[in-house]
Amino acid sequence: MASRRLSGAGVSLRNNNRSCSHRGSIICLLSVSVIAPLMILALRTSANLLLTGQSFFSEESVDPTRTEELARRRALEAIEAFFPTEVLELISLRSEESGTLGAGLTSVERKDLSSSWVREEGLSRSSWRSSKSYLNRKGAVGHGVSAEDSRSRDNLETEDSETEQSGGREERENNNKVRTSVAEVGAQFGVDKISKDGKQQVAAGGGSVVANSDGESIQQHIQSKEDELAKLSRKKLRLERHYKRLSELMQQDEEESKKLEAEAIRKSKEVDTSITRRYSIWRPESVWENPDALVRLMRDQLIMARVYANIAQAKSQFEIVQDLKFHIKEHACTIGDANADIELPKGADEKMKLMGQLLAQVREQHYEAHVMVNKLRAMLHVAEDNVHMLKTQSTYMSQVAAKTVPKGLHCLSMSLTVDFHSLPFEQHEFAHQERLEDPNLYHYALFSDNILAASVVVASTIINAKEPEKHVFHVVTDKLNFGAMKMWFLTNLPGVATIQVQNVDDFRWLNASYSPVLRQLESAAMRDFYFKSDHSSTLSTGMSNLKYRNPKYLSMLNHLRFYLPEVFPKLDKILFLDDDIVVQKDLTPLWTVDLKGNVNGAVETCGASFHRFDKYLNFSNPLISSHFSPDACGWAYGMNVFDLKEWKKRDITGIYHRWQSLNEDRELWKLGTLPPGLITFYNLTYPLEKSWHVLGLGYNPAVEDSEIKTAAVIHYNGNLKPWLEIAMTKFKPYWSKFVKNDNPYLQQCNINY
Repeated sequence: MASRRLSGAGVSLRNNNRSCSHRGSIICLLSVSVIAPLMILALRTSANLLLTGQSFFSEESVDPTRTEELARRRALEAIEAFFPTEVLELISLRSEESGTLGAGLTSVERKDLSSSWVREEGLSRSSWRSSKSYLNRKGAVGHGVSAEDSRSRDNLETEDSETEQSGGREERENNNKVRTSVAEVGAQFGVDKISKDGKQQVAAGGGSVVANSDGESIQQHIQSKEDELAKLSRKKLRLERHYKRLSELMQQDEEESKKLEAEAIRKSKEVDTSITRRYSIWRPESVWENPDALVRLMRDQLIMARVYANIAQAKSQFEIVQDLKFHIKEHACTIGDANADIELPKGADEKMKLMGQLLAQVREQHYEAHVMVNKLRAMLHVAEDNVHMLKTQSTYMSQVAAKTVPKGLHCLSMSLTVDFHSLPFEQHEFAHQERLEDPNLYHYALFSDNILAASVVVASTIINAKEPEKHVFHVVTDKLNFGAMKMWFLTNLPGVATIQVQNVDDFRWLNASYSPVLRQLESAAMRDFYFKSDHSSTLSTGMSNLKYRNPKYLSMLNHLRFYLPEVFPKLDKILFLDDDIVVQKDLTPLWTVDLKGNVNGAVETCGASFHRFDKYLNFSNPLISSHFSPDACGWAYGMNVFDLKEWKKRDITGIYHRWQSLNEDRELWKLGTLPPGLITFYNLTYPLEKSWHVLGLGYNPAVEDSEIKTAAVIHYNGNLKPWLEIAMTKFKPYWSKFVKNDNPYLQQCNINY
């Protein structure tokens, strides 16, 4: 029993011990959770008190001078944390302008710190540390200005003066606003003066209060004012710079516009507006802006419709193909040959809109871009091939047209020949035959088998001559056209001028034994070259050969120009004229031109890189390269003054024979008379003024109207002769005005120019 009690007592003791241990743990935990925050709060409060200069000791035990210095430093550090660097420099460097405000602000002491101040102070410690070096450099405020401060102030004042000179007055206005705002803040809070001992004098109150009570409000108000003013000033400066830049750009744009306008006016004054035909870029249709916009749009629609039709055909979308082909046909009929919008028929714009709607619908059928690109590329290649083929055919047909005789001219020759042989023999001669060999008159040489062309040359020369009775025309033609040529001038006498018509076949001295070119023309190799076409299997080759099958290369009339002294043995000077020229001025001054010992007087045709010797001669042949310069300037046949005395002295005909014999295999130059003429008269040609002879009316549509009007002679050299249907219509009137359309022979043969 006793043992049981003891054991029970032991158990209860153990239980009591266990409960005591649990209670102690709970008490310890509660004490730690309550006491620990109190201790942390006390430590934090003591730290804050130490930072603000407060102490648990009495103020009497602290040195008053040290306390004042510490208060001054802490007040300045607190104020500096709220002010920008510019404001601090302004306060420290310009104390004489701001009075005692800078010195007074340094004596403000913080005694009553609120929780917000403590939080802000913690945030501003980093800025305080960075500004501490600035305070060390400046020294304690209120102890005077050091030499370094004086130098800094002088430098800043110098910079301020330079800023004022360059237009930087905005910064000074900002500084004045800052000082004004500080003064306004002080007046608002009744602060007239802040003393060194941390007391402020109230202007209206008559008593003194501690400055620290309202220090936080003053500083926050100053800070907000400063920030607002700084933002406004920066915004104002940005706007002013922006407006200044805009005004400069606008001024530049106005100046550029004025320059462009002046240049456009100058160029418009230089434009020759006398040309008003359709071929001119200054045609009347161009007075509207984009006069062909609708035509170009409709043609673009045609191209896109053809592309979509091909793509739809490949995808078996036959309904779309049918619609597109219908609109393509209608569109093509509407456009026709129109080159301007005014040439389109009525309703063209509606058809354009319908086509646009159809193309928009077709475009939505998910056609891929690369398919469109490939199709357009294929169409472009086909178009280029067609253009090349058409150009080749056009050149070929122009060669054919140039070498053929129009039916009207053939009829004219036949009619005149019949009438000539019906005339009595005594009526075959011209009057004034005694003038034919008079060297004191003005003699012309004209070699042609074209009756109408020769008549225009003679008529235009006589009409523009000042003394037509002194002009003598020597016309040489072939046996086929001799009767017709003579009959024309017998029935259409050139007024008081003298004319002579000769037959080249009557020149017995001109034979194959004397003339190398005549011997070559009669050779079998030359006949094969001219008349056998089986070696030309392509159009281009045939065209090239056809160029040299022109009858003028086979006619001896074309080479007779190299035998002028033999044709006119008693003349000293003669003017050679081609049958495709028109005379527009009196040519008698050409007989007074001093040729400076040269034989030929001609107008040069060379430019920067064309119409030079290398274009006509084969400089790969050593005979050519060793005797001539490839850059030598070319000249033109058509109107040439020849000194026959100098010709005979220098044996020009012999030079021609020598080079013509060397070119029997056509290795030095191709056929024609200009290449051998350049060789024969090399360094023996005197250049005439270009206004005497204007060329290109038979191939160059860019010949200017001003050049034609001032020219003494205009030349239709090229394939587009004025008597052919392929002639350029804008140059044709200069020639056709000398054709007598009322002549019975012309009316009989239906010739009307």
